Amino acid sequence: MEKVYTKNAPDAIGPYSQAVKTNGLVFTSGQIAINPATGNVEAEGIEAQTEQVCTNLKNVLEAAGSSPDKAVKTVCFLADMNDFAAFNAVYGTYFTGKPARSCVAVKTLPKNVLVEVEVIAEA
Repeated sequence: MEKVYTKNAPDAIGPYSQAVKTNGLVFTSGQIAINPATGNVEAEGIEAQTEQVCTNLKNVLEAAGSSPDKAVKTVCFLADMNDFAAFNAVYGTYFTGKPARSCVAVKTLPKNVLVEVEVIAEA
């Protein structure tokens, strides 16, 4: 098992890794809309936050030798299911291979962001 780290994605805000690579797969931790350069949530609105989340995930996957094109499963958490269509519009530009996916609404996300996404991808 190999832990994955890149400075091009936010540092973990708890006792976990950005991703773990094992047995030919990459498992990312959930990414939220933290700008890795500042460590803050700067993006406002679901589209901007989804863009930051997907950029963070792309950077973590690339650090692991993978990419969004190699995603086999994503798990998506939305603070408001009314954002589903707007989220999909941005998400679909990154995950063009249409991996399997779950998408659920949750009561609260870390730092009160609007979206969090985690990915399982081929290494």
